[in-house]
Amino acid sequence: MQQMLKQAQKMQQQIAKAQAELAEAELTGTAGGGLVTATVSGSGEIKGIRIDPKAVDPEDVETLEDLVVAALHNAAEAAKELTDKKMGPVAGGMGGLGLPGF
Repeated sequence: MQQMLKQAQKMQQQIAKAQAELAEAELTGTAGGGLVTATVSGSGEIKGIRIDPKAVDPEDVETLEDLVVAALHNAAEAAKELTDKKMGPVAGGMGGLGLPGF
């Protein structure tokens, strides 16, 4: 029982560390060959959008909207990959504790 508690505490520390690293990480996604760049935190918070003036066409706002969505999607995928990388090893070890949901 003592060993299980030590393992649980160690995993809890690893999870906290991974979550802190994710919150500090910034990932970018691009679309339109770099015309639109989105920046998100590792936890998925949108930090910023950069739009190259060349992408702004008052006659074609729909394309710009699509580029923004694509850049955000690209950045979100990068954040998901980082989350999987950071949290995967920790979450994978929780199955041995018999914790529900893990």
